[in-house]
This record gives sequence, structure tokens and C-alpha cells, in this order.
Amino acid sequence: MVNLDTPKTEPPKDRTNRVAAVWATAVAVPVALVVGVVAFLAIQPEKSETAGKTPAAIPSAAVEMAAPKLDERATQVCLAVTSQLPTSVRDLPARKVSAGPEQNAAYGEPPLTVACGVPQPQMCESLEKTTPGCVPLDTELLIMNRVCWYAKPGADAATLTTMDREVAVQVTVPSAYENPAQWANEFSDTVVRTVKSKTEGLPSGCKI
Repeated sequence: MVNLDTPKTEPPKDRTNRVAAVWATAVAVPVALVVGVVAFLAIQPEKSETAGKTPAAIPSAAVEMAAPKLDERATQVCLAVTSQLPTSVRDLPARKVSAGPEQNAAYGEPPLTVACGVPQPQMCESLEKTTPGCVPLDTELLIMNRVCWYAKPGADAATLTTMDREVAVQVTVPSAYENPAQWANEFSDTVVRTVKSKTEGLPSGCKI
């Protein structure tokens, strides 16, 4: 039997297309590498603004704090407060205090301090009549995490004192730290857990 099928022959290869494909591959590989490097760098976390900064050395000496005598109720409350305080606040470690660890605490350098059982600031009787040291009636009190704070700025530090608690807690924030109110707010949850709210004499600025 005669095979009438004509043998198939492959068409001649296009040399031009082959050369173009080789060059496309040669170019694509470096481009892919560049894209990969860019993508890798894009997902890297940004360096913190504080990266490379050396934290302030914490002196071994105790922080000087006064420890006035408290009545029985204030003593119990303040002991509850200090027992619930954190061992560090943000990046500030706790420090020893010179007196009254059952009512005082300190953190970092310069020291940020917490004092329980301090005299609570009193509101002035009227806008016109002001007693020395009283809080003006038009002062904006800060309600943060269910605690009402009175913030008093100072040249070297700001003091923030609770105005709505049966025993007052005061946080002193050195001017080296920004946003003193936010630093004081670090202790709001502890205050809520350990110090009862006042039922009488609550300043109008503390009412939500």
C-alpha cells in the first residue's frame, strides 16, 4: 500500500522573534528584581522617632516626696490606690520614694509623681469673688475615662488633681513630658477601681 501522505516539514524558525524574546527575558529579570526590592522596602516598618535615642538614666536615689498624715479612711483608700499602680507608665519605670510608699509613687527621670490624699482644690464661690488658691468657676475641668481632673500648669511641671473622688489623687507631670493630661489619664482606670466618687459637692464642670 502506498502512503500518499506528504511528510510534514517544520516551518523555518523566525530568528528575529527569538532574539527579541531573549532580550525581553534579559530585561524582565532585572525589572522584576527592582520591583521586588521596592516592594520589600515598602513593607518594612518605619523607624521610630525615638529609635537610637538613649533613655535617661534612672538615679538610684529615692524621689523626694512629702507624706502628710492621713485619716483612717484616706489611709485605706490610698493603700488601695498604690497597690494597684502599674510597675511602669509607658517607658517610665517605677522608682522608690523618700516617704509614704503607701500613698506616693514616682516614675522615670525627671520623676513623674502620684500623691494620694492631697488636699482637693476648692472651686471659687463666684466669678467675681475669688479666694486665693481656689479654682476659677470658668476653669475647664477635664473628664477623662470617667475621672474629673483639674489641671494647673506650672513653669516646671503641671499638676492634675481629681475633683470628683472622696480622696483626692494628684499627678505631677514635669514639663519635659508633652501632653500632661494624657500622662495623668494613665492613672484614671486605677482611680476608678480604688476611689469612690463623691456624692456631694461635685463641681458642675465634672458633671457629664
